[in-house]
Amino acid sequence: MTDAKLIAELLELAKRVGREAGELLQNRPAAFEVTSKSTAIDVVTQMDSQSENHIVSEILKARPGDGIIGEEGSERTSKSGITWVIDPLDGTVNYLYGLPGWNVSIAAKDSAGVVVGVVVAPTINSTWSASRGGGAFLNDQAIACNEGVELNRALIGTGFAYDVDARPAQLAQLSELLTRIRDIRRNGAAAVDLCFVAMGALDGYFEKGLQEWDLAAGGLIATEAGAKVTTVAGTTIAAAPALHATLEFRLSQ
Repeated sequence: MTDAKLIAELLELAKRVGREAGELLQNRPAAFEVTSKSTAIDVVTQMDSQSENHIVSEILKARPGDGIIGEEGSERTSKSGITWVIDPLDGTVNYLYGLPGWNVSIAAKDSAGVVVGVVVAPTINSTWSASRGGGAFLNDQAIACNEGVELNRALIGTGFAYDVDARPAQLAQLSELLTRIRDIRRNGAAAVDLCFVAMGALDGYFEKGLQEWDLAAGGLIATEAGAKVTTVAGTTIAAAPALHATLEFRLSQ
């Protein structure tokens, strides 16, 4: 298990590097170089790559024995027991269109799971952070998820896959919930949705098909804020425990 001193060091490193990457991304290029990844509408820009290169370089400069898992292909086996899980630009489509909420998501994990998580969203002046057992914070102020919310009063966030073949299953889940809840929000960036649950801006969140880099930092932040976060049959659910149980039941129908 990672000791408290090392956890604090990892958290400060994640905050610094996340802040730097956010500043880099705010310098939007005059023209985007857009390529496709898994599908024609799953895009990546030159800024995703520049952000990941900066994050990886700074982490390895500080901790050369650590491992790396990055959305844009960075991969390195850990020699120290610590591996970083990086989404250098979560919400690329928001970024491409000039919409708010895109973010930089950085987590570090050890053999027991994620130990620190930082999500930096410059366009909404928000930096969320958490360490395992140390609580969750927004701009260094403690946060907690909403408790005691019934399904029919719940504001729920979700997202949709860039693989259109996966969307019918997501549509079925949405149809199951839409007449039973307060409303739905689709913000366009999974890490921020998880952090919105952590701070009470959403009562719950679900999404099918998240990858490790989508979930690692935001999932820890939501958990440390009191939410239950699980992934079953490919669907991630985050909410306070009672609402989580209701969502899990409805989404399994």
